[in-house]
Amino acid sequence: MTFKSLGLHPKLLDAIRDLGFDRPTQIQHDAIPAALDGADILACSATGSGKTAAFLLPTLDYLLEEKVTGPRVLVLTPTRELAGQIADDMGDLAKYTDLRVATVYGGVGMRPQEQAFRRKVEVIVACPGRLLDHMQQKYVDFRNVEILILDEADRMLDMGFLPDIRRILQRVPEDRQTLFFSATMPKEIAKLSGEILIDPVQIAIQRKQAPASGVNQKIFHVEQARKSRLLVDILDDRGGDSVLVFTRTKSRANRLTTFLTRHGIEAERIHGNRSQSQRERALSAFKNGRVRVLVATDVAARGIDVDSLGLVVNFDVPGQPEDYIHRVGRTARAEKKGDAYTFVSPEENGHLKDIEKKIGKKIDLGVKPPPTKREITSGGPGSGPKQQGGGRRRRPAQGQSRPKRGGASSSRRKPQGGSRRKPGGSKPRSSGQGRSGRDH
Repeated sequence: MTFKSLGLHPKLLDAIRDLGFDRPTQIQHDAIPAALDGADILACSATGSGKTAAFLLPTLDYLLEEKVTGPRVLVLTPTRELAGQIADDMGDLAKYTDLRVATVYGGVGMRPQEQAFRRKVEVIVACPGRLLDHMQQKYVDFRNVEILILDEADRMLDMGFLPDIRRILQRVPEDRQTLFFSATMPKEIAKLSGEILIDPVQIAIQRKQAPASGVNQKIFHVEQARKSRLLVDILDDRGGDSVLVFTRTKSRANRLTTFLTRHGIEAERIHGNRSQSQRERALSAFKNGRVRVLVATDVAARGIDVDSLGLVVNFDVPGQPEDYIHRVGRTARAEKKGDAYTFVSPEENGHLKDIEKKIGKKIDLGVKPPPTKREITSGGPGSGPKQQGGGRRRRPAQGQSRPKRGGASSSRRKPQGGSRRKPGGSKPRSSGQGRSGRDH
């Protein structure tokens, strides 16, 4: 099957051609025809499978059929980065149309977002917390919303957005099409999908969740204190490849970025404590090749889309197997090839076993590259407190005197008059109330 055989609008086919795509991925092959028919969709789709185009293409095709005052489509998504990625992808796919999109998330001013609502743009891509802030104002009118899309529903659950989603559902028409995408299907998400979907077409619900087949997975057993050095060895061995590195915490991301920069490797970081402008600058620099390494926490795992990203490194083993799948899904996207390396310290072996059980296979052991010729100094995550040359000093034990300065011992997510819903769908939709959460 080709995109042309799906019967998509010629303007969309022109944009797809410009992007260099001809044949749909499996999730696009399964979801687009059903969505074009107006069916609700319940899809379990891994990161990097092409799911964004799977819901955007049939949605844009429908919007081109007639002119109606917007917003007509509401997309709910968990993070700022993913909202931006979806908006960028829509921009690429809708380049030969006059359809408009706006992003709504926290960390930036509300006024430009307010103006997007007042201009009645066709598509709103929003994080739940900031959207609820806007929904308290009179300029937000969702009476013409015809399509509701929930992307990365399981991640929104993890981040505490489920009550927010239920509050938002009260403000959108029941007579709508709903496209529900989730990488995993925990009980709470299955329950929510049962409440808001009408006779959905189910796609890959029983399929075992695992990284894409194009991901070459390797593990490296290494002491915590040696992880930073191993990363430098691998970076030098791979030449100029762009590399996405995941750490467990924000502080470790900061320390690792500093360590890499100090050793002459262009690196930036992205995590929840960084402002929106800082996150956008870091991601832009990485996508454009101005920096070679992007160090990130899991807040970015589902929101970074970089063409031909060759290597993902799990500097820290993720505590949840699902997070491993989303992290390594940043490479080998759109059926390409890529590598995923995971550094495993002795205390992380339990997490590794959970991951291997989840994906149903043992991960092969990687071969460590030869040591770099760089002169490596300490200071990366896990290297412990510095001695000789700075860092926090250890307090003297009780009863010991503090050495004098300089001494030898110093150490230092149809309007009325028309509906996309097919006749016969009369199942009531339910929703509840909850407390507003915080956008990441």
